[in-house]
Amino acid sequence: MDAIDEQILKATQDGIPLTGSPFRDIANRLGLSEEEVVERIRLMKEKGMIRRFGASIGHRDIGILANAMCIWNVPEERVEDVGRIMASFPEVTHCYERPRRPEWEYNLFTMVHSYTREDCEQVASRISESTGVKDYRLLFSEREFKKTGVRL
Repeated sequence: MDAIDEQILKATQDGIPLTGSPFRDIANRLGLSEEEVVERIRLMKEKGMIRRFGASIGHRDIGILANAMCIWNVPEERVEDVGRIMASFPEVTHCYERPRRPEWEYNLFTMVHSYTREDCEQVASRISESTGVKDYRLLFSEREFKKTGVRL
């Protein structure tokens, strides 16, 4: 990563301008061409210097206040198939496996966002019906602690 890459990351880490030409706007601010900004971001991603470059929506800002971590007790031999089904639901933003613990039988976790707790419960019920997994619980978020990415 060189100084120009670092400037681009600093210019984009808090979001890109909401304009018709955000990369041109960033380029103009940094004294670069729009093509160079886009190409450098692409190369940083390709080289693994950044994992992703995409939108991050402040769901609370747009009225999505019900957030539930759905915890599932899935037989080990079904985790891959069940995880794929769960991740295919548009309301699911995260789906991941974690090891079981002696005091914790749940091994698959999905995050569901919606406008009401009842909506989250309905989504979990639909997921349960689709996968046949009946042993689950919903843990609702009470407040949000952090909503920022890594900073340079």
